[in-house]
Amino acid sequence: MYKYDNYDQQMVDTRVEEFRDQTRRRLSGELPEEKFRPLRLMNGLYLQLHAYMLRVAVPYGTLSGAQMHALADIAQKYDRGYGHFTTRQNIQYNWIKLEDAPEILADLAKVEMHAIQTSGNCIRNISSDHFAGAAADELIDPRPYAELMRQWSSFHPEFTYLPRKFKIAVIASDTDRAAMRLHDIGIQIVKNDAGETGAAFYVGGGMGRTPMIAPCINAFVPLDRLITYAEACLRVYNRYGRRDNKYKARIKILVHELGKEEYTRQVEEEYAHMLEQGVEPPFAELERIKTYFADPAFESGLPADIDRSDPDFALWVDRNTHPHKADGYVSAVISLKPVGGIPGDASVEQMHLMADLATEFSFDECRVMHTQNIVLPHVKIADLPALFARLDAAGLSTPNLDMIDDIIACPGLDYCSLANARSIPVAQKISERFAANGKGAELGQLKLKISGCINACGHHHAGHIGILGVDRKGTENYQLLLGGSEAEDTSLAKITGPGFDEDGVVKAVETVTDVYLAQRTDGERFLDTYRRIGMAPFKEALYD
Repeated sequence: MYKYDNYDQQMVDTRVEEFRDQTRRRLSGELPEEKFRPLRLMNGLYLQLHAYMLRVAVPYGTLSGAQMHALADIAQKYDRGYGHFTTRQNIQYNWIKLEDAPEILADLAKVEMHAIQTSGNCIRNISSDHFAGAAADELIDPRPYAELMRQWSSFHPEFTYLPRKFKIAVIASDTDRAAMRLHDIGIQIVKNDAGETGAAFYVGGGMGRTPMIAPCINAFVPLDRLITYAEACLRVYNRYGRRDNKYKARIKILVHELGKEEYTRQVEEEYAHMLEQGVEPPFAELERIKTYFADPAFESGLPADIDRSDPDFALWVDRNTHPHKADGYVSAVISLKPVGGIPGDASVEQMHLMADLATEFSFDECRVMHTQNIVLPHVKIADLPALFARLDAAGLSTPNLDMIDDIIACPGLDYCSLANARSIPVAQKISERFAANGKGAELGQLKLKISGCINACGHHHAGHIGILGVDRKGTENYQLLLGGSEAEDTSLAKITGPGFDEDGVVKAVETVTDVYLAQRTDGERFLDTYRRIGMAPFKEALYD
């Protein structure tokens, strides 16, 4: 993983002291809230329903054991003993005192972390495939390019005040594990017919109030022009993006209104101009970054046999491990979705344990998944029994990756000042219901996502089953959506019809899964069956 140099460390330390002074002036009354608000948001500090929330950046989801320990210490010292891992591969703390915020940033800086650009109308945390550098199916490790983009975008003077927030994802496999086409810019590293490596640019995706799937505007950009092309895309957006209407300010609206062809034409024109300006970082800088992402010292000749005599262990291996590019290794997913639990939450004790396990079993590395779980990317198959035993004892061994109880959920109205409805209780009731009825295993892959408002932090548009909480005349009401996907077969879910109350939507989820079980053919996922038979059978079962 990337390590700070003196410049990186000085930049973060200077920001800490700057914010310390701003906070002091706010607490003394010298700085009013309306002037302090944009300053705190630049440092990831939100004011929510009950307290301040601090969002900490985890670039492309990668953490060392020491960094995870530090996150646990912050939760212990400044919060209420837990942290919440998010769909941007970040972590949030929901009970922060304003006077503590500079101290938290200082503690983060000691382990090469920060909260810069986790809010505001700027380029946010660069996300990537949580199996990057480990997956058997990737072309190359995309993280050096994600890191190059992180360095390019940090404090970029031209893009500090964009029309709206901006999100970028970088992947390097045909299997999309980062919701790449639902980003403002999605980049897939590819090979062309000549065998050259480049990047396909998808621009104008996003969820929220107006969900859109990003079209491909350029199928092959040379990798040594990656930053130049990204900057051209942003320049056109920065020039024409709607600053007069925040609901139409995202780049997806610009691409839609200009049209893909006209937007692409302007990007190519800007790109040609910028090639003459020499804005691309030096090749030596990329090579320097790549050295930090060299493969760890994988051993050869390792055994791949697994003792399956313990059925609980065997089930966890089948569901929560992923093929690795090195023989004798797998990537092991730690589920933060126990039955009745809060998706994405981890206690201080669990975070310390995950840090220890990363050090002991995964070359001192773990990853935050955009599905709100944690993965140990490089685990010896021979170590899986010992790893499972430790996870099981800590309540972290739920075998549910990509199943109906592996629910993505935003904090919702329990915490968020933007939310219209609660997400957490709905997620808890659904997981409890399917644990009780035993249908989860029979359903197989079924991705369920819940948002407490139209901003879609829970990715409900991309769920095989999605739930959107809305305010209906002062009452929490839940719309049910079907048919979404954030993977390489990207699609947007459609609303089934009138909404439900909290208990009603839990029952509705079970109803649509019963339709699937009755209608599916061999090998069909829920999403496949929905696409084959359409919405009508589900609506009939829900509303007849």
